[in-house]
Amino acid sequence: MRRSVPPHLFARLARTGRAWMCLAGLGALTALAALPALAQSEWPAAGKNLFLTVPSPGGSGTGDTIARLMAEEMGKRLKATFVIENKPGANGNIGATAAAQAPADGYHFLFSWAGTLAVNQAMYKQMGYDSQRDFVPIALLADVPNILVVNNDLPAKTLDEFARYAKANPGKLSYGSTGIGSSMHLAGEYFQREYGAQMVHVPFSNPGNATTNLISGEIQLMFQLIPGIAGQVKGGRVRAIGVMAPQRSPALPDVPTMAELGAPKLMSSTWFALLAPKGTPAVALERMNAVANEALADPAVKKRLSEIGASPLGGTPKQLADHLAAEIEKWGRVVRDAKIQVQ
Repeated sequence: MRRSVPPHLFARLARTGRAWMCLAGLGALTALAALPALAQSEWPAAGKNLFLTVPSPGGSGTGDTIARLMAEEMGKRLKATFVIENKPGANGNIGATAAAQAPADGYHFLFSWAGTLAVNQAMYKQMGYDSQRDFVPIALLADVPNILVVNNDLPAKTLDEFARYAKANPGKLSYGSTGIGSSMHLAGEYFQREYGAQMVHVPFSNPGNATTNLISGEIQLMFQLIPGIAGQVKGGRVRAIGVMAPQRSPALPDVPTMAELGAPKLMSSTWFALLAPKGTPAVALERMNAVANEALADPAVKKRLSEIGASPLGGTPKQLADHLAAEIEKWGRVVRDAKIQVQ
């Protein structure tokens, strides 16, 4: 026998049903609202550019070349476009300051190097940024070693002969560089500190002028970067003494390292790294580290870096952080001992 539902109970069931319908509707709305958040976790967003600040002039120089190579290779892997923003000036301080002040949104990054990130900390009283406080490390990218080269008329063919000659002739040898605080300058200061030599530093506006003066004998030596002098060494226009790196350079495989010559502490190079403004989302940092390492492991990329005298590095953010701390300490001592100060 059919039993009818009492009116009061029917009304309550109706209200309950409406309540469940409302709850189900709210649940659906909540699920829909979560969709944009999930989409936002997909980094980088489709069609959104990435911005890479490079604190040097565009179109020339080893740093700009490596920056554009890495931007191209990382962009392929991210399916995104990097916009290179060259901001030269003040030994890299202008560009690094701009990068530190950029939005920490996962779309702004800094490509920089040893001088701007490590040396400037000790050399400038005010920079507008702090390499360790204002940036998050992503990865070391590449390394370009300095090499000790001398004029062909200098009566020294080995490191020992050169060191003895430099000590026996205080103030008579001049070495060129691309400016105060450059890796070429500080490599010379480091050599003097280690060997007790006294040499005259002559800064030039660009490495080409310094090299020309080295060949002519106006200056007697340089601690030049390999890309800028390899051709002159191969052509016999200058004499190479030793590479200031743990391994020989593919660009000059016949030139021994300082370690091979008995001076393992005599290391100097310009290393290049990728960083981001403090507060950048972890998803962007992790993905950038991954694609940087993928690119650096690519044989074609290794070949392109080797052709310009650079060695690929890579690694973890911690390895970059540790390397930066060690370099700040090492070159800070050299800068302070040599009393190098830029206002």
